[in-house]
Amino acid sequence: MLEFEKRLWEQGLVHIAGIDEVGRGCLFGDVVAAAVILPAGFVLEEVNDSKKLSEKKRDALYEQIMNEAIAIGIGIVDVVTIEAINIKQAARLAMKQAVEQLQVIPDFLLVDAELVDVDMEQEAIIHGDALSQSIAAASIIAKVTRDRMCMDWDEQYPEYGIAVHKGYATKHHREMLLRYGPTPLHRKLFIRKIMAQGELTGQQAEQMELALFADM
Repeated sequence: MLEFEKRLWEQGLVHIAGIDEVGRGCLFGDVVAAAVILPAGFVLEEVNDSKKLSEKKRDALYEQIMNEAIAIGIGIVDVVTIEAINIKQAARLAMKQAVEQLQVIPDFLLVDAELVDVDMEQEAIIHGDALSQSIAAASIIAKVTRDRMCMDWDEQYPEYGIAVHKGYATKHHREMLLRYGPTPLHRKLFIRKIMAQGELTGQQAEQMELALFADM
C-alpha cells in the first residue's frame, strides 16, 4: 500500500495527498470527495478500500486518520449540480474542492482513477484505493463523511431506508421509489437510466415516469 508513496518520498516529495470520492453510483444524495496528506513514512495498519472494511473498522480508522493526518480536505457537490453537469464532472469537482480545502499545499497528488483539475503534479491510479495508503485513507474519510450525511437524510426521508443502502439502487430503494416517488435529493437522470436499462417492468417504468414528471 506504500509503493507509490515510497517512490515519491525518495524523490524528496513529502506532502503526498491521496484523493478519492464516494457516492458516484447512487440514486440519491450528494457526491463526496476527500483529500488526505499523511506524514511521510507513516504506516496506517489495516487500511484498505473503504468498501471492503466493516463499519466499525472504518470508523476507527477515520478517527485515527483525522488525528494523524497533516491535512484533510473534503469536497461536496449537491444533487442540483450533479444533474446539471453529470456525475463524472461532479465527482471531479468534488475532488478539486477537497484539494483546495487542504491547509497544506501538496507536493504531489495520488488520485483514484481520475485526474483533478488543479495545476499540481499528479497520477491517476486504477483501483488506487486498494493500492495506495493515501488514497485508501481519503476513501475512508469520504465514505464515513457521506455515511453520516446519509443518517441525516434518513431522518428527513425515513421511508426510503437511506441509512441502510446509502442511496444505492437496491431492490428496497427501487420499491420505495415506486411507492413514494422521488424526493428533491434523488438524481432524476440516474433513475431514468435505470428505466432505460430495463430494470423496471413496463408498469413500473410508467409509474416512475409519472412520478418524475410530477416532481418537476
